Amino acid sequence: MTDPSDAALRAIAHPARRAMLRLVWDTERQASDLADATGLTRPAASQHLKQLREAGLMTVRVDANRRLYRADVAQMAQLASFLDAFWAAPLQRLQSAAERRTESGGAS
Repeated sequence: MTDPSDAALRAIAHPARRAMLRLVWDTERQASDLADATGLTRPAASQHLKQLREAGLMTVRVDANRRLYRADVAQMAQLASFLDAFWAAPLQRLQSAAERRTESGGAS
């Protein structure tokens, strides 16, 4: 069984998909607008949007003949929480090691 965060991490791994998420963070946009803004062809943008939707990071709303995309802020918050928890212990260990080194007078 795969962790749902796996799909989300794969989705945000591509710079064009991260750019798309930024563009739809607080407003809806059409796929053609996203393609133009990211410099992608419409078919390429469509594939990236599909990955973002399947990862649960983006929603789509049909309005007449338009499909409007928007970031799923709740899902993005869950991903942020996952990443915070993922990095918390390693970063704490790194901070502790750095503090011990500083206290012992270790050189850089």
